[in-house]
Amino acid sequence: MRRFVATTKLMHPTLNCRRLPARALAATLAAVLGTLTASGSVWAQTAASRPAPAPVPAAAANTKAAASPGVLTLQVDATDLDHKILKVRQTLPVQPGPLTLYFPRWLPGQHAPNGDVTRLAGLSISAGGAALPWVRDTLDTHSFHLTVPPGVSTLDIGFQHLSPVSRDSGRVIVTREILNIQWNDLVVYPAGLAARALSVRPSLLLPAGWSFGTALRSESAGSTTAGASPVQFQPVTLEMLVDSPVFAGRHFKRVELDPPGALRPVALNLVADTPEPLKASEAQLEAHRELVRQADKLFGARHYAHYDFLLALTDDMGGIGLEHHQSSENGVRPNYFADWDKRIGSRELLPHEYAHSWNGKFRRPADLNTPHFNVPMQNSLLWVYEGMTQYWGWVLTARSGLGNVEHTRERLAQNAAAYEARTGRTWRNLQDTTNSPIMGARSRALDWSDWQRTGGDYYGESLLIWLDADTLIREKSGGAKSLDDFARAFFGLPGTTRDGDLGPLPYRFEDLVATLNSVQPHDWTAFLRQRLDSNAPAAPLDGLARGGWKLAFSELETDSSKRDEGPDRSADFSHSLGLQVTGNDNKLASVAWGGPAYVAGLAPGAVLLAVNGRAYKAPLLKEAITANKGGAAPIELLLREGDRFRSVRIDYRGGLRYPRLERVAGTEDRLSGVLARR
Repeated sequence: MRRFVATTKLMHPTLNCRRLPARALAATLAAVLGTLTASGSVWAQTAASRPAPAPVPAAAANTKAAASPGVLTLQVDATDLDHKILKVRQTLPVQPGPLTLYFPRWLPGQHAPNGDVTRLAGLSISAGGAALPWVRDTLDTHSFHLTVPPGVSTLDIGFQHLSPVSRDSGRVIVTREILNIQWNDLVVYPAGLAARALSVRPSLLLPAGWSFGTALRSESAGSTTAGASPVQFQPVTLEMLVDSPVFAGRHFKRVELDPPGALRPVALNLVADTPEPLKASEAQLEAHRELVRQADKLFGARHYAHYDFLLALTDDMGGIGLEHHQSSENGVRPNYFADWDKRIGSRELLPHEYAHSWNGKFRRPADLNTPHFNVPMQNSLLWVYEGMTQYWGWVLTARSGLGNVEHTRERLAQNAAAYEARTGRTWRNLQDTTNSPIMGARSRALDWSDWQRTGGDYYGESLLIWLDADTLIREKSGGAKSLDDFARAFFGLPGTTRDGDLGPLPYRFEDLVATLNSVQPHDWTAFLRQRLDSNAPAAPLDGLARGGWKLAFSELETDSSKRDEGPDRSADFSHSLGLQVTGNDNKLASVAWGGPAYVAGLAPGAVLLAVNGRAYKAPLLKEAITANKGGAAPIELLLREGDRFRSVRIDYRGGLRYPRLERVAGTEDRLSGVLARR
């Protein structure tokens, strides 16, 4: 919503407003229409593809997008490591008259209005040395209004980005050794333009001697080390700038993952708190090279000019996993290479984010293909964008050797068990969870996540749907076809005019169904809608059964689960007592809705102090659970809730239960075929 004295009424959920400023209406609608026209997408959908994005209003039919006034120059000084402040200077070509400047609000990859304008400070706007007054919009606080005087063609804009100084105030992006530049925090841009219509010439001043990795290319080709002068990057569109973050640091290493001379090369850029974590064996690096080769075999074409994995091995900078078209931001523990046989779940991160280059960036849901960063997104197809990417991420982890087939089976068992126990399915279907990012559910912990359902559900539960689709295609085609064929036809498009094209190429539900039918005829509309819209209590586990496996439980944890143990890992009793206990402060991280602990009156947040009169340790609680299988030794827990203590008895007799997959005798092992290296 935006507020001006003169307004025009507009009811349109895509713009998320009831009253839009009259002078901004034409420019905003023009940007929407211009993007839709350029992409060839149509937002109106049939009833079968519900929920459908809202159609573009008829009032936009004859509007045209504004022309770019020129190149925006952007200078960022990132050398203040003492205060963790990034200093920004912009030069913006303008025309006289009213002007609205946007600070990016709706962030790609986050699917939500998460742009944090509260960290923008010291905003100054001037022309020819004379300060110009500005006013923040009281309804859209990411908008700033001003009037450009007659005769003025350029504005000078300055501000600071006050990055978090500690984890208490947010994700740390600047440390003494590493920094993470996210350009959406460092730019304001004029209303009335599509992000891909505005050209930006960015530069970045880094501490001398630091090296950097990014999908941007510097004007001094091949240079990745900063000197006394700013790094000047080649001009790009605003859309590409925001999609091209920078990792920089004192301890840096670049590894080429393609042979020399590759047409669209891929590189791994490593940055760390100290030099030691950068040491990797040739076998470890070869697994990353194999990831690239396996993705080539899966998709059949690369839709980028070059690709840069940005991987921080750090305890100091905040963790991250965020996709971009020609790069990805990834943060893992410093022992990523040193403890290669432990915490192997972290190696699923790069395959997931890499698959997004095809699924989410090149092929993009039409209702996420917004013209700029201040038009609301709609998330109706996140079960494809994130859910199928989750599926391919796990598959590519196994195929590349970053993980292995056994590890992925064990991860599938954990995933299947979690969603089989998801009680909230009975009132909230999977489709509705795609609204979670906009609702804010991913930005904070939920007390009763299995009952409330979270944005994570469209990752993990959708993964099970795509396994179901993959094994169904294999079954119906007699093994001649698989979801790999869909990936090539829908995301890769090798041998077509789109081969190598960056796109984006938007899609709708019907496009998805049509390509699935071209691979293997089936009623895919009914198949998908039943699984997305159902309130049935059971998880979609048909893919496991058709793959030749079933979910089972054992009193012993799987090897991969034990290998992922760490000092802060929660002790997981989800499938027995129905609770998890954090590894650092012994708090109840979760309590399963309706489980034994819930029935006994426990809630998340309480601190577990003792088990049967002895100080709590995870092995002690395991022993107590096992000892009461016959009902002779009910479990006594002592807990602290604030300044109060309480003792709770739980007479649970089911023993320890950890999920695993078991082969179904006499069935074809299609799952192993899914995970096998190509």
